[in-house]
Amino acid sequence: MTAKKKTPLERAPLERALLVQMYKDMALFRRFEERVGLAYTKQKFSGFCHLHIGQEALAVGVQSALRDTDYMLSGYRSHTQAIGKGISPEAVMAELFGKVDGCCRGKGGSMHMFSKEHRFLGGHGIVGGQTPIAAGVGFSIRYRNEDDVCVCYMGDAATNQGQFFEAMNMAATWDLPVLFIIENNKYGMGTDIRRTTSVDALWKRALAFDMAHSDVDGMNVVTVHEHVKAIVDQMRKDHKPYLLEALTYRYRGHSVSDPGTYRTKEEVEDYQKNRDPILQLERYMTELNLASEAEFKAWDNEAKERVKAAEEFADNSPNPPVEELWDHVLVP
Repeated sequence: MTAKKKTPLERAPLERALLVQMYKDMALFRRFEERVGLAYTKQKFSGFCHLHIGQEALAVGVQSALRDTDYMLSGYRSHTQAIGKGISPEAVMAELFGKVDGCCRGKGGSMHMFSKEHRFLGGHGIVGGQTPIAAGVGFSIRYRNEDDVCVCYMGDAATNQGQFFEAMNMAATWDLPVLFIIENNKYGMGTDIRRTTSVDALWKRALAFDMAHSDVDGMNVVTVHEHVKAIVDQMRKDHKPYLLEALTYRYRGHSVSDPGTYRTKEEVEDYQKNRDPILQLERYMTELNLASEAEFKAWDNEAKERVKAAEEFADNSPNPPVEELWDHVLVP
């Protein structure tokens, strides 16, 4: 008989300091993306822009389980993941605005955040294009006999791309320490994933490669942290890949130009009211008497001020000089 999984409140609570930091990080991510959305409507920048609002628990829960030396790659919905990996909100906002103080000197934009220093290797605009690169990073870790891991985020629809299967096969065959994380927010652009995929759970993709796998409630930051921490600890020992399906949800459209008419207003409101990651952590900490309403408000105000300062920084940052037009185009 399978033992019943314990809920977060039934398990020993995480340290208060960690819970507070996770709350602050989720508040920062939420407020940052909201401000990015407003900046886009004010035409402070143009092009593609994909917001992460609603998916904060996954980014924060995963990051809190990693080391600074671990690598990370993602798709084009990566502003907050980049911040979590150590790139400052100021540098991310300036990159969005195409300014010289951005993490890529304004040349990457919304979809292409990057930092060698923080081992955040993109931000990739091609659907599933990050997966073979992650396999390469995993090979590098194995070649140098390190115990770091490479986290590779992708959307649910990316699991239907051929390069995803090729990367999974290579990682499984060569024992590459890559944690492939599927951010299953239910909709690949505007199409319900159930209409385009033959399996009823995306973690089943791992079965073809005899790869370790599981799923997790991606709306609960405590659950994500505990689950990913156990996975990563094991990966540092056996140096094998892992496929994790995180069940999450985005509140906004696929991009800022998407009205989201393919889903009902009631569905979105249900997630916002009953499964919102920030509200879930608030309730959890309140029931354990770990924080007060005044503290939650103060932490949220702190996040608002931080992103306000980030936008002001980006506004005041200069444009890249014309002389840099051909820099970083070719590798010497």
